[in-house]
Amino acid sequence: MDRQDSDDIMKFLDGMASSDDVLFGFLDEGNHSPEDYTDSNNFAAGEESDADDYAAGSNSEENKKFWHEQEQLLQATLYRTSSIETKIRQATKEALKEVRSKGLQCVCRRPVTGGCRRCLCGEVSRRLRDAGYDCVISKSKWRSNHEIPAGEHEYLEIVDKSGSKKGEIRVVIELSFRAEFEMARGSEEYKRLIGILPEVYVGKTERLKSLIKILCTAAKKCMKDKKMHMGPWRKHKYMQAKWFGTCEKKSVTPVLETETNDDRFPKPKQRVSMLNYGLFGGLSTGMDCPTALAVV
Repeated sequence: MDRQDSDDIMKFLDGMASSDDVLFGFLDEGNHSPEDYTDSNNFAAGEESDADDYAAGSNSEENKKFWHEQEQLLQATLYRTSSIETKIRQATKEALKEVRSKGLQCVCRRPVTGGCRRCLCGEVSRRLRDAGYDCVISKSKWRSNHEIPAGEHEYLEIVDKSGSKKGEIRVVIELSFRAEFEMARGSEEYKRLIGILPEVYVGKTERLKSLIKILCTAAKKCMKDKKMHMGPWRKHKYMQAKWFGTCEKKSVTPVLETETNDDRFPKPKQRVSMLNYGLFGGLSTGMDCPTALAVV
């Protein structure tokens, strides 16, 4: 974890003072009418679109139409949110506010001033578990192939098994969602689209898949218009792997307030020399040892 990551964490926590609508960016049920987005329902549900046809065109009207449709698709997908997502989103807001008010202390073996992403995930996860949610830190890993390089990614996940006829519901919590899709050399249209995204994503896996599809289609269009090569780490399969790759899950053990760094990271045991074994009837520990025998 470098200084840049630490600065990003500090900016993120400072941003908690801003509007929740900006930070989380979701429109809860009942706030807006979905009628404005009915034309985009099929794509957001996962069906194929004709976005690639637009990518081939250079006409300014076609470009405007493409980016306008992408904005509609994105807003429509963010609009459709369930009651369980709303509850977890609110709990996540409270957890982040509490972390900000108390400050983030890095407890890694090599502490980072201001905290690191891993410690932030741990603190939020603990608070969500205290609130009654089965929250774990998930770490996805994937191997390289001819299309994408290998990688790994950590995020939070809650599995809800209550009140659903369809079985358990997986809700992903990504604390730096917008940053995952930002491009320094992206076009103005792409940057405006990314600006719609919430800083923090809290939602079902099905919704996340739809968002990834929309954003990767836009990234491909952006790179093609700028006549730039699209890096493999921005491709649809790579972004999918971040949250849907082979996963390891772990719960976070609560850290007691009285616990010190020495308690969490105990010092290695002192090695005992075997050279004096037998001379004094046992191992020499450096304590209460008789006077050394003279060597003749």
